[in-house]
Amino acid sequence: MNAGFAARLGIDLDALAHNHAVLTRAAGAAEIAPVLKADGYGLGSGPVARRLWAQGARRFFVARLAEGVALRAELTPARPATIYVLDGLTDGSGPRLAAADLVPVLCSLPQVNAAAAFARSGGPSRVGLHIDTGMCRQGLAPEEAHALIQAGDALDALDIELLMSHLGSAADGQSPRNASQLARFSEVRGLFPKARASLAASAGIYLGADYHFDMVRPGISLFGGGPLEHPHPDIHAVAALSAPILDIRNLRPGDILGYGESIMIETPTRVAIVAAGYADGVIRAVKGRGYAWFAGARRRLIVANMDVLVVELGDTPAHIGQMVELLGSGALLDDQAQAAGTVAHEVLVRLSRRAERIYLGEA
Repeated sequence: MNAGFAARLGIDLDALAHNHAVLTRAAGAAEIAPVLKADGYGLGSGPVARRLWAQGARRFFVARLAEGVALRAELTPARPATIYVLDGLTDGSGPRLAAADLVPVLCSLPQVNAAAAFARSGGPSRVGLHIDTGMCRQGLAPEEAHALIQAGDALDALDIELLMSHLGSAADGQSPRNASQLARFSEVRGLFPKARASLAASAGIYLGADYHFDMVRPGISLFGGGPLEHPHPDIHAVAALSAPILDIRNLRPGDILGYGESIMIETPTRVAIVAAGYADGVIRAVKGRGYAWFAGARRRLIVANMDVLVVELGDTPAHIGQMVELLGSGALLDDQAQAAGTVAHEVLVRLSRRAERIYLGEA
């Protein structure tokens, strides 16, 4: 397809497989269960899941019921896998979960009771159980887990095959919160000895073997983000966003660049006008702090508008139509996230469908 002056998003499935292998080594004996919520972090859950299945993944996590239904259809019966839905069992979702063979991760006592009632009426009994060990977001409190064991009625109808929690400060290996959450999770795990246990996501893998349990749930580091929220030498870029130069301009001292009057040019400046913007997923807040990669070096990203970016070129030779990398092996995901004042996850999920998507490597 000839996309003209359009941004391109290359999605490197070989790099994805490389990152899966890196995380597999780091996780030791624990199973790798990829997290593919938000359409595979915005990169397409179907191609991503099929490649990860080929690499040996047999368990996946999504957030929403609709994501699980879509992922099941993308995998097809030829690729059997367990798909966990982190939202759990919400009102009326039981039949749809059952039809797509999805396993809800229950995260409240009302959900546990609803799942037990659904199982007694002939629905599936397989569930996961989310324990809140200190993130205060989703999950049963440890004392609620104890009460479930003592009551027994709801649990008699359920097959709890997964016990999980989520670390809130795993990117900071010195945080005492990590050890506190580990202790709470380990204590509750003793109540459910037959369930597979999972505590660590990408960052938690690097806290060490005590945090690995039976299964780890990497997300962002599969897709190129460093596990500790800064670039990691072993993690390769999966998403590469690039766009062509529309024009080259020579700005003079006193010129006011873009909207308003906040950017006044103080010295002669040669810039490229690049055919991408926040409509393609470039976060506007990177202006003045982020960079593009061009001709083997970082180039200051001065302005980010809806459809065009302004990138400082200096004296580097350039011509209209040349591609400028905005995200990839030169313009690193974690660097761009830091420049935008956010996390790598948001940078990826904001990538727009306007950019032409090209998958590299076998899906």
